[in-house]
Amino acid sequence: MDIDNFNNDFYIRHAQLLCSSYKHWTGKPLIANDCENDKLILSMYEAPFALVSHGIEDDPVFNFGNKVALHLFELDWNQFIKLPSRNSVEITNIKQREELMRRVSNDGHMVEYSGVRISSTGKHFIIKDATIWNIIDDNSHYYGQAAMFSHWAAIN
Repeated sequence: MDIDNFNNDFYIRHAQLLCSSYKHWTGKPLIANDCENDKLILSMYEAPFALVSHGIEDDPVFNFGNKVALHLFELDWNQFIKLPSRNSVEITNIKQREELMRRVSNDGHMVEYSGVRISSTGKHFIIKDATIWNIIDDNSHYYGQAAMFSHWAAIN
């Protein structure tokens, strides 16, 4: 991963939005570092939990995945940020995922979510106790959704 990918205004601001939105919805810090730190996105990339986000396209595309997430989905950075987030689940689970995303959109966030995901090579894994939240700014302007989880297991 080339850290220059993060050395731009989008990712500096995106990290702040991920951090402040998570705190807004959960009351907890996403990461121990100061949310004003311009290196925050690097801390998120190196975090020991999976962290992903997608934008507001009609068919949302991942715009961030940290090192853990890239490993789980078996993709490199350039592949991941081109992946529609709906492709992280099997086709049979698309409706379930759409309902989840609608619920998060309406409620702002969800905690303790568990569900099956699929890697680029077809490996299935279950995520457990995930938090999913709307990414918003101080004026409640919507930027997409994010998810973080620390627990997962391969499914044979």
